[in-house]
Amino acid sequence: MAGGAFVSEGGSGGRDYEGGVTVFVVITCMVAAMGGLLFGYDLGISGGVTSMDEFLSKFFPQLEKQRVKAKHETAYCKFDDQKLQLFTSSLYLAALAASFVASVVTRKYGRKVSMFTGGLAFLTGALINAFAINVTMLIIGRLLLGVGVGFANQSTPVYLSEMAPAKIRGALNICFQVAITSGILVANLINYGTSNMAKNGWRVSLGLAAVPAILMVIGSFFLPDTPNSMLERGKYEEAKQMLKKVRGTENVDHEFQDIRDACEAAKKVEHPWKNIRQSKYRPALVFCSAIPFFQQITGINVIMFYAPVLFKTLGFGDDAALMSAVITGVVNVLATFVSLYSVDRFGRRFLFLEGGIQMFICQILVGSFIGLKFGTTGTGTLTPATADWILVFICVYVAGFAWSWGPLGWLVPSEICPLEIRPAGQAINVSVNMFFTFLIGQFFLTMLCHMKFGLFYFFAGMVAIMTIFIYFLFPETRGVPIEEMGRVWKQHWFWKNYIPDDAVIGGHDEN
Repeated sequence: MAGGAFVSEGGSGGRDYEGGVTVFVVITCMVAAMGGLLFGYDLGISGGVTSMDEFLSKFFPQLEKQRVKAKHETAYCKFDDQKLQLFTSSLYLAALAASFVASVVTRKYGRKVSMFTGGLAFLTGALINAFAINVTMLIIGRLLLGVGVGFANQSTPVYLSEMAPAKIRGALNICFQVAITSGILVANLINYGTSNMAKNGWRVSLGLAAVPAILMVIGSFFLPDTPNSMLERGKYEEAKQMLKKVRGTENVDHEFQDIRDACEAAKKVEHPWKNIRQSKYRPALVFCSAIPFFQQITGINVIMFYAPVLFKTLGFGDDAALMSAVITGVVNVLATFVSLYSVDRFGRRFLFLEGGIQMFICQILVGSFIGLKFGTTGTGTLTPATADWILVFICVYVAGFAWSWGPLGWLVPSEICPLEIRPAGQAINVSVNMFFTFLIGQFFLTMLCHMKFGLFYFFAGMVAIMTIFIYFLFPETRGVPIEEMGRVWKQHWFWKNYIPDDAVIGGHDEN
């Protein structure tokens, strides 16, 4: 992709900017997207570690008696333990709190400073977990990992959206999701390998989380800041030179002026958390809240960080459970590349709707297979054929998520907020995401114990609701420059009621 290979195009009423996709901006965005490795590695590693017998016997010995008892009673309740679930979920509670601090850091000091802080916190947490001797150390390590995830998830999607030309903003932003899914796959492979170690395999799994953290810390030193961030801090000439570099052309006056106008408007906003509640920002507030909520309520993290535990609960052997998690991890990565190809060709709405329908069907089928074999009592065994079909439908479900709600859950909130409320909007996105990830992590095994196979029907119902929500309320944002996003809301049958005729969003009169 040489500089100026093709021109960035606006859509849906947005203006065109001169310039192309440079090698510099592609490489920069790919390095920044490595922040997703932090999130992905943790999502994948925690489920595998909590299914390792050595780890459970050392930190959660009470589960041994419970698992023996469950063999004679219900398969649904083998791992129902609040302290074990707190090990997984505590990270996301810390990420929720950290995202609010990260929004301030991101705005005042730049996106790359926020990335560096996240990488350093994640590195510290990984080392504490690797050398943990009690549950307290485990939880402290997880909380620091959560701080790292909160900072990385706050800054990286915003960085990617601001650096990328409008035409390929979706594809470059989805590099973040590719990194997440790659981190999950790597974690699953490491868990499969360390599970056969005679001793301390879980320490190796947890300690290797330091690797993506080190990559993040080092990468943040070399990343340039975005033109938007430079302008926010008064670095006008540096911002213009950086915009020329990332666009591969000297003629960036129109785009630079648009960003500068948006920045000047943003500086007049002293309280972005207060302003985001204004009528003209209502669409951004709704989608920055609703999309991360629905993303988590699909049940995807049931698969991502409880996959080995889930498969083990359903009767897969130890190695088979971990290998099944690896298979779903491979599907997850490959399907994300489908989104990378299609998001800027077919649009956000199409992927949201297609993915929702696919996930709904698969959740119904998985719940039905489990219900037929285990019923409400939780007694029974899976035949090899039934186990294979469950794995197939879970893989199809994962694929549907990976090319729709997975990457779009980070892309859309990062691209729809004007500069003056962007840090607040992204903080809402991250905090809502982390809060519901925390709830799923803390209560899924308990919900499985009580709701049994009906839990999959519950998630299917939520997928149906969110798909209907997108169908009626989400307009297409493909190819629209961020600074022109307000025009999309003005043209929508519902949201136009909230946008005043004289509203200025991103520095432009929306008339």
